[in-house]
Amino acid sequence: MSGAEVPTRARLAIGIGSIAYGIKDNGFSVFLLVFYNQVLGLPADQVGLVLLCALIIDGLIDPVIGVLSDSTRSRIGRRHPWLYGSALPIGLSWLLLWNPPALSAETMVLHLFAVAVLVRASVSANEVPAAALVPEMTRDYHERTAVIRYRFLFGWGAGLAMLMLAYGVLLTPGPGGGFTAGGFALFGAVGAAAMAMSVLVSALGTHRAYARMPANAAPRHSLGGELRGIAHALSNRAFLILMGMGLFAFANQGMMFALTNYLLPYVWQFGRGGLLAYSVCLFIGVVGAFLTVTPLARRLGKKGAGGLLVLLAAAAGTAPYWLRLAGLFPAPGDPALAPLFLLLAIAGTGAGVATMILISSMVADLVEAAEERTGRRDEGLFYAGFFFVQKCTTGLGIFLAGQIVSLSGFPARAGIGQVPDAVLDRLTLGYAGITIVFAVASSLFARAFPIGRAEHEARLAKLAVAAARQTGQHGG
Repeated sequence: MSGAEVPTRARLAIGIGSIAYGIKDNGFSVFLLVFYNQVLGLPADQVGLVLLCALIIDGLIDPVIGVLSDSTRSRIGRRHPWLYGSALPIGLSWLLLWNPPALSAETMVLHLFAVAVLVRASVSANEVPAAALVPEMTRDYHERTAVIRYRFLFGWGAGLAMLMLAYGVLLTPGPGGGFTAGGFALFGAVGAAAMAMSVLVSALGTHRAYARMPANAAPRHSLGGELRGIAHALSNRAFLILMGMGLFAFANQGMMFALTNYLLPYVWQFGRGGLLAYSVCLFIGVVGAFLTVTPLARRLGKKGAGGLLVLLAAAAGTAPYWLRLAGLFPAPGDPALAPLFLLLAIAGTGAGVATMILISSMVADLVEAAEERTGRRDEGLFYAGFFFVQKCTTGLGIFLAGQIVSLSGFPARAGIGQVPDAVLDRLTLGYAGITIVFAVASSLFARAFPIGRAEHEARLAKLAVAAARQTGQHGG
């Protein structure tokens, strides 16, 4: 572990592993609500509530995975046993999610709950150890951002590739322009194969350089000791502030994606071509974030850049809806609608993804802050806490989306162009209003984060002195 630049091959390998997470996240956020509501006929508010409960339970599993990963001892290190072992459960559980058996409505709700937990837990068994590997790869303040952005590029790229494949090939339209169950079964099969393959390729690609035990690895403890360690680490002030920032940012992301298949077809009347164009524009935004986040962080610092970007993301993402409510945005059918909407989507997505990259990079800087106090490195535990908040708040976003759909009076199995304007007004007002409030809260938390580059580098210097002193004592 060092501050040296991580080789491009290793960056690509660690990035490829996030393909599984990206496909899972996109499927949960964009398609799961509309599949179980519009295709299978479950009430939207029930689906949102079930997914929120499932994600909270799954999030509670993350710290356990993080602790177990930190304390794993093997000849291939702490992380790689998890990376290899998660591939098969990820593929099988994803297939089951999109191919439910014929069940009553009540039993279908239970099925959704159980399989959603299984999918999330299986992906966590890969994602938590993989993310925890990044602080082991480099201690450099900005190099961490440069490495982590590859995980977001591949994760978002895979999710959006599945989005484009779904809209363009896999999801066949049914009566009224909606989707069919057969299309979602094919969506699940393609996703399962890609997810399982990606985690195996990533594990193999990082094996030679990083499948080893690091110095200062977290020791094994009793269950009581591990629980106390979790409570101590996750009560860290800097961690709590950062999770406050992430809570509101990820809730916005979850809500936005869960409402995509309501807002784009019904509010803007985008057809298949428009949905494909939207997917392409989202990927352009992701590439923009990949190219600009490191220079922006160098100029403004991670917390300064994050606090600004989360506001820009909300402003660009909700502008079409505020303008529509004011009667100032082009109406469906106007040639100016798509270019203007998609340009704002690129800007909002780029700013939002860059915010997520910075939050993940800031989590890595918590590791040395804790090491200075405890003398041990708990990368897995901190990233488990991060994913716990991300999952719970993304679930909160999906839950809020379900409530917005329900409270707006949106009809089940609605046809395109058949939803009253008053319903669409309530839908868009709820979405845009909550987004702005959450973005302001996230920005305020970002500005309160106490670790910048100067603090991080001073801490590294102290840790180096302490390590040299300890080596000298052992040598004597």
